[in-house]
Amino acid sequence: MEIFVAITIGILVAAGLYRLLGGCKVDIIIGLILLSQAANLIILASGGLKHNAAALVGDDTDLSSLADPLPQALVLTAIVIGFGILAFLLTLLIRSPK
Repeated sequence: MEIFVAITIGILVAAGLYRLLGGCKVDIIIGLILLSQAANLIILASGGLKHNAAALVGDDTDLSSLADPLPQALVLTAIVIGFGILAFLLTLLIRSPK
């Protein structure tokens, strides 16, 4: 599972940099989106990749089998902020002169 996530992060970073270095404004926006998604995956993978692990601590659960909820909260916040930035960039793209 870790190797799959690492390969996906590498592909997203490579595609994001390729699109970011393009000349078109739309390419730059798509490149920024791809790089932000790669950063989200890096943060999510830093919390540990556990399949079907709960993020909440119960009374009778072993603490070693739980997922870390902090990276999940950070990624959720980053997704919302990224969506706001995307809306702002698309508005700038529409309003900018050709």
